[in-house]
Amino acid sequence: MSRGKKLDIFIGADFNNEWAQVETPRKTVISDEILEPCKHFLMFKKEKRRGKTVTLVGEFHMPKIDTEATLKNLKKKLGCGGSYKDGWMEFQGELKEKIRELLLEDGFRFKHKH
Repeated sequence: MSRGKKLDIFIGADFNNEWAQVETPRKTVISDEILEPCKHFLMFKKEKRRGKTVTLVGEFHMPKIDTEATLKNLKKKLGCGGSYKDGWMEFQGELKEKIRELLLEDGFRFKHKH
């Protein structure tokens, strides 16, 4: 640890009001707006998790049932695992180009240079 920085330990409980749970605000805001596939402007993110590459696609503004059906269809066509969290689809592996082709066939659009 470098000099001049204090160590901030946050356990997750507030001791002033006995053992009340501390509520922290959500990092991302989930929109309730529902859009058609042709009005989406999706983008890709690539992350490393436990040494493996994960491809993120989003942000989707559809009912959860429709999004999960789309995810299931994509996972079946790609032959990989994945999940849906906070409006983003997560796929195991580096599959940007394959996912782009399949989503373009379904009528989705992407932001410029993504």
